[in-house]
Amino acid sequence: MVDHPRARKLADRIKEIVAQMLDTRIKDPRLGFVTVTDVRVTGDLQNASVFYTVYGTDEERAGTAAALESAKGLIRSEVGKQTGIRLTPAIEFHLDAVPETAAHLDAALVEARRRDAELAALREGKPFAGDADPYRTSEDADAVADDDRA
Repeated sequence: MVDHPRARKLADRIKEIVAQMLDTRIKDPRLGFVTVTDVRVTGDLQNASVFYTVYGTDEERAGTAAALESAKGLIRSEVGKQTGIRLTPAIEFHLDAVPETAAHLDAALVEARRRDAELAALREGKPFAGDADPYRTSEDADAVADDDRA
């Protein structure tokens, strides 16, 4: 998918407008601690997907999703007023999975470090399975070359 410069500029502007509206004008008690993480606008500027994260429990996330859905019309009209484009894009809100993904990756990294430490402890003081230096040296190459001449 091609990233159109105009769509990217509009997405940045929509991100600012939505964040400002959530901070100042939307007074829904269901709205939790929301952070707008990204906005993606289609190339024809008809649809805008707003990605957000919510700090809190699953109930708070569900309440925030309901509050954003009910405020969608107000937010869209404000986006239309402040951007001044001919057709205001339809807005969709999506819960961003970045925090959960980051937590999963952190847990995987902790597990990898733990396993590396176990292997290092098992390996400590053990001899190598083969020679201490498994690579050929110049002396070995000379011996092979002498054998080939004979």
